Amino acid sequence: MSLFEFKDISMQHRHPKTDSNAGRAITTLILVGLLAGCAVGPDFERPIAPDVRGYTAQPLPAQTASAPTALGVAQHFNVGANVSARWWQSFGSSKLDTLIEQAFQASPTLASAKATLRQAQETYAAQAGSTLYPQVNADIGAQRQRLNPSTLGQTGDAREFSLYNTSVGVRYQLDLAGGNRRGLEALAARADYQRYELEGARLTLATNIVISAITQARLLGQIQSTQAILRAQEEQLHLGRERVRLGQAAPDDVLALQTQVEQTRAGLPVLRQQRQQTEHLLAVLAGQAPGKGGLPTFTLEELSLASELPLVLPSELVRRRPDIQAAEALLHAANAEYGVAIAKLYPQLNISASLGSQALSTGALFGGSSAVWSLVSQLTQPLFNPGLPAEKRAALAAFDAAAANYQSVVLEALRNVADVLRALENDAQTLAALTSADAAARGSLESMERQYALGAASYVQLLIAQQQAQQNQADLIAAQAQRLVDTAALHQALGGGGWSSDEAPTY
Repeated sequence: MSLFEFKDISMQHRHPKTDSNAGRAITTLILVGLLAGCAVGPDFERPIAPDVRGYTAQPLPAQTASAPTALGVAQHFNVGANVSARWWQSFGSSKLDTLIEQAFQASPTLASAKATLRQAQETYAAQAGSTLYPQVNADIGAQRQRLNPSTLGQTGDAREFSLYNTSVGVRYQLDLAGGNRRGLEALAARADYQRYELEGARLTLATNIVISAITQARLLGQIQSTQAILRAQEEQLHLGRERVRLGQAAPDDVLALQTQVEQTRAGLPVLRQQRQQTEHLLAVLAGQAPGKGGLPTFTLEELSLASELPLVLPSELVRRRPDIQAAEALLHAANAEYGVAIAKLYPQLNISASLGSQALSTGALFGGSSAVWSLVSQLTQPLFNPGLPAEKRAALAAFDAAAANYQSVVLEALRNVADVLRALENDAQTLAALTSADAAARGSLESMERQYALGAASYVQLLIAQQQAQQNQADLIAAQAQRLVDTAALHQALGGGGWSSDEAPTY
């Protein structure tokens, strides 16, 4: 059984029976169009939400593992809780909040998305103005004519005179089959698509800034730990050289220590480069050049981990994630465009009228001139146009493609949430294990310090214990940062909190 259900929009239109009786179809359509103003083609129905209750095959634990360390709090899921529109404030960093708000104002990515949305809205307004209302035009003109009576079988000399005219014309297309309305419906759906794209761009921008800030904080901590490890290794290398000089160690031991020192030293530029690249990325995300400077520096100590996480059901997820809503808007547009293709098979009625005056002089144009008026109506019914059925079939294929795309987007969204939920669980367990390893390494270091103070251990053994403790600390920092990243990823996977009328930024 399929996870998705769609209305078969083509079941009444794949093989139209009305084509066999054109006269009856035209008469019926005109009466229905004039009296009811209906639009041909199927009305759009939102896809039914997926019939699943959870995201993972196995149920989630009541809460994640906890660890007696910074950012080691247990997190539990509050099913049905609202996601805050400013969910990043849960990390407790005012610097982060300020940077994101500044980015919303300065980001060229958001500026482009907003301009594209305005374009879609104005395109809809232009089309609505051209099709929903009559077109009224004012004309004024003058011409010089020469009349030869002999052409009319009369005698006399040729005469030249000027003819002036002015008129007001009205044109209107009666939307009998609703093709214009379906076209406007498609444009409105595409404007909705751009609005969801803008919302998605805001969500992505905020998430990228949060993750970049966390990455910067992680790299800073790892650089400090690596520098401490390098100092311990360099001191160990210095002692090794002294022992070789005193004849207490072999030169090969010093070479092994030197190799270890240089390997650790080589890792520092890599970490520095990653941190510098993260700073450049933060600057660009904030809408400024990397060389401008002035961006805040983040540390893990100033970030907090929320103990309660929101979780929405899959049926609600499809109504809130911007990418799913955008795919639904495209599906709506394809449905309406199919109606436009059907409407082209039915009669089109155009009405035009004009009222004006003609005179031989401008002074008489608005005075004693003669009135001129016209009223024209034209009914057009396609009888033989092989392109129109093909256009209808193409529109139906476009709808099928949009429906398949919608299914793909929903499935990817469900997978995204499932991956993040499992990451929250597994990364919490990883942090708990590394916290235990860090406690053991610290305990070993304290024991070695006591032994060294009593003369029961060498200084080299003490340096090795310090190095192991620092390495565990670097791993612990990475695990702490990952829990923060998982929390940000969950908010993004759930579609953020949207923007209410009192929360949405003003642009």
